[in-house]
Amino acid sequence: MSLLDVSNLRKVYTTRFGNNQVEALRNVNFSVEQGEYVAVMGESGSGKTTLLNILAALDKPTGGDVLLEGRNIVSIREHELAAFRRQNLGFVFQDFNLLDIFSVKDNIFLPLVLSKRPVSEMEERIQPIAKKLQIEDILYKFPYEISGGQKQRTAIARALISDPKLILADEPTGALDSRSSDQLLNLFGRINEDRQTIVMVTHSARAASRAGRVLFIKDGEVFHQIYRGGSSDDSMYQKISDAWSLLMTGGERHV
Repeated sequence: MSLLDVSNLRKVYTTRFGNNQVEALRNVNFSVEQGEYVAVMGESGSGKTTLLNILAALDKPTGGDVLLEGRNIVSIREHELAAFRRQNLGFVFQDFNLLDIFSVKDNIFLPLVLSKRPVSEMEERIQPIAKKLQIEDILYKFPYEISGGQKQRTAIARALISDPKLILADEPTGALDSRSSDQLLNLFGRINEDRQTIVMVTHSARAASRAGRVLFIKDGEVFHQIYRGGSSDDSMYQKISDAWSLLMTGGERHV
């Protein structure tokens, strides 16, 4: 069984006054295996952010199912969703979503604090993560005192601290310069080597070229996908660029 199974997913939004309906997703089907690193690409308005929000249990689909280790997150009751997200999902966002009134360390601890884990467990969990992400020397600083790259590494540490089944990343390199982006993507690669499953939404072909598979979304559907296989990052980048050109010029859907 796959870690994540998405089947017949559909999302329809009704406009404010109920006069029109917008179909953001239709008939979306794919699965993600344990330990996979999948990038999702598509132009603005393609439905990729809607898809990520549904995978994150932040939005409900109009139809279809999303199974995480066999559990349908679509049917989870509202009052259980926050605990489900804390226990199963890690989030990395473009704008970091750090709290300036908390130190780096306390920001990382936040999911465990909300889950009422003992302090001794928090301290034990943070040490190997801080070492891997090279943030040991900034744990007692505040977000406004550190660089964008350090903020994103803090956000990754916060995502990893609860040992999630799945990390969801939304444009994680979007607010970073090229050097910090490369460092972040190198970290994602090392994290994935430890069998951490990652689904990343990105506009960047360079970021997507680090993934093992890329899904292309167009007009609310999975339009095309490519697999890394034995390709290098440069070869994967070329594959993505070719597929993006196909996407932009209205080529035939191929999944």
